[in-house]
Amino acid sequence: MTLAVIGSGFGRTGTLSLKNALERLDFGPRHHMEEVFCDPDQVPHWQAAAAGEAVDWNRVFAGYRAQVDWPGAHVWRELAAAFPDAKVVHNVRLEESWWKSFSATIALFLTRYPGMDLPPHIRAMSDAAAAIIARQTCDGLYAERDAALAAYRKRTEDVRAAIPRERLLVFDVAEGWEPLCRFLGVPVPAEPFPHHNTTVQFWEHFGAERT
Repeated sequence: MTLAVIGSGFGRTGTLSLKNALERLDFGPRHHMEEVFCDPDQVPHWQAAAAGEAVDWNRVFAGYRAQVDWPGAHVWRELAAAFPDAKVVHNVRLEESWWKSFSATIALFLTRYPGMDLPPHIRAMSDAAAAIIARQTCDGLYAERDAALAAYRKRTEDVRAAIPRERLLVFDVAEGWEPLCRFLGVPVPAEPFPHHNTTVQFWEHFGAERT
């Protein structure tokens, strides 16, 4: 088994919804930050990636057919090269909607997690995520609206410039099944497209509430 789908979009663009949609379309198992937090053995790979060290991506994604969300989205270029037959799905949403969600979840978590009571492997992964998202992606300005939105726009521009049109789907989960299924060459399911991961659900993963 090898990766068939690479997700290059930022977190809070509907990546969990895409993850569940891909599972329904038989593109599973899917790699997402949820899997990393649940698997301590994954953490060293992402510590190495955050440090700019060489990583064996075949080993990281052994047993997975799809990858969405951070931390994998951070290394979309490397994954596109390592898995040349995989298609790239780049999640987007309206900028203000993304910023509202990101600022209330990931950005706030990156500010708060040093003082939270977290299991050791989740704290270690949070440190790696802070390096990847806060410093390397947002130049340390992840909590500032204009800077975060600039990084958000740049990712879409970079992906569009680097990935051939026939290999790329720029996708808003609000569009539902049709564009995703057409791109992947699979039938459209009869049930509604899955929509998950509200702000409340995000904080429940850490046994905390937003304050």
